Amino acid sequence: MYDTSTRQRALALLGQGLTVSEVSRRTGVSRHAIREWQLRTEQGRDLYVAGSRECPRCSPVPRPPEPAPDYSYLLGLYLGDGCISPVSAPEKKVWALRIACANAWPGLIDECVGAVRAVRPDNRVRTIQRPGCVEVNSHSKHWPCLFPQHGPGRKHERRIELAAWQREIVHADPRPFVRGLLHSDGCRPTNRVRRPSGDGWYEYPRYLFTNVSADIRGLYTEALDLLGVSWKRNKPIEISVARREAVARLDGFVGPKH
Repeated sequence: MYDTSTRQRALALLGQGLTVSEVSRRTGVSRHAIREWQLRTEQGRDLYVAGSRECPRCSPVPRPPEPAPDYSYLLGLYLGDGCISPVSAPEKKVWALRIACANAWPGLIDECVGAVRAVRPDNRVRTIQRPGCVEVNSHSKHWPCLFPQHGPGRKHERRIELAAWQREIVHADPRPFVRGLLHSDGCRPTNRVRRPSGDGWYEYPRYLFTNVSADIRGLYTEALDLLGVSWKRNKPIEISVARREAVARLDGFVGPKH
């Protein structure tokens, strides 16, 4: 248990814009406890109770989800490591958005939770430990409205394309979408290559994105083209960004996972 002063200090640091991970490091409080406090106090509401905020796609005049950057980032995460599945009895028409985040990247888990909460602020967000990963989970009747890519079967076995309103969001600013895709199915390793002379080695960073769906790879490379980031197909299911200026461009808004 943590005393009141510790809780107040943690919430104050969150109010200054620090991430959950950074507040945890500064206070010694577990990330789980900080997320619990944050959920229970944000905007003076108990966010564990699912609200009835109108779905922007179901309103009389459909509109895109907001905030656009959070939605675009979440779309990238969903296409990479997410799924939507029914909860309880089918007639209730309640769906769970489930996104798998590796245990090795606590910062990614926090960002995923934040994006889900930003897009559906009245719905509870859960983090569930699974073997080797944390599942970020949230229930809503409207996840299929927000992610029309949902359908039966695996993503790489069916057509994946963006709706017109999704394309408008991504094309307006492709960076959050690219960041979400790389955070789900990408990495930033250091490549080590022997010099042509055979005298020693040289190293350089690069971004790799791997997905078995040709459609999702196509959405990724299309977004890179919009950003003017050069890329090449490194392997049949892998896209590489290795040129120095291209890596620097991605470093400006993606960077290594944490």
